[in-house]
Amino acid sequence: MREVDLRGIDLNLLVVLETLLDEKNVTRAAHRLGMSQPAASRALARLRALFSDALLVDGPGGYVLSSRAEEVRPLLSRILAGVGEMLEANAFDPATAAGRIRLLMPDLQAAALAPRLLTRLAREAPSLDLDIVAPGANGIEALEQGAADAMVALIDEAPAGIHRRRLYDEELVTLMRARHPALAERLTLDRFLALEHIVVSVTGVGPAPVDEALAGMGRTRRVKLRVPNFFAAVEIAARSDLIMTLPSSLARAAANMRRFVSLPPPLDLGTFTMSLAWHARQQHAPRHIWLRRAIVAAVTDMSSMIDVGT
Repeated sequence: MREVDLRGIDLNLLVVLETLLDEKNVTRAAHRLGMSQPAASRALARLRALFSDALLVDGPGGYVLSSRAEEVRPLLSRILAGVGEMLEANAFDPATAAGRIRLLMPDLQAAALAPRLLTRLAREAPSLDLDIVAPGANGIEALEQGAADAMVALIDEAPAGIHRRRLYDEELVTLMRARHPALAERLTLDRFLALEHIVVSVTGVGPAPVDEALAGMGRTRRVKLRVPNFFAAVEIAARSDLIMTLPSSLARAAANMRRFVSLPPPLDLGTFTMSLAWHARQQHAPRHIWLRRAIVAAVTDMSSMIDVGT
């Protein structure tokens, strides 16, 4: 194996490389790194010379990773994570810590949890900033590659190397505007199915839990509208006779806006568990231990506020 003389290499370039490979966009990478776009472009040129490879190549709609970049990315993430853990091994003081936390979290859960987490960060770690990104289909992979610190999601199974813990259980409730005509009578299953529904779906396709439960009963409902996020659904439901069935924590928050009424759906939808997941490499890192405790405390704050109806 060829010996590499590290004395002539600016190792800060590896931090830039990780961000460039993550963002696949020089401007966004520069913003995350707190540097100018020309400086990020110069760093990319130096990295290309260092690796003798383009690393980022033109593709549909922007850059894509070269084969060499795909090979380097997981090793680079492990190395930088290990360096970070080594430097943090002695102590971590959230009051003086700086940088960004990157969490993967669906829109629905972010709407309920993020305000509590931000309050806690403002009190304990005022110089830490927070990025919340939808997990998509590759959330576990992002944890494995070090592209995210942790993930809050519905996680049925986790592969080796991924740790998780239960955060809270959710049930589904049905939400409709406060002056909805359907409130004049009890919401039976037949009346529920006669109404038109909104579904929050990031992908816009696939059955929602309600539709899966109905299919087991040999019944169907009319999904009049699919939208990609909770806030759009709430505003539309407030101005129409469409109804939506969603997690109880969010329904209670919306109901507190006095524009809505939440009701138990007229069918058994069970409950589902939201979990916190992280990679094993972060298990004993002081910074990450603090982060996990902050998330759990924020969940406790959220649950207690819901219980008292605020």
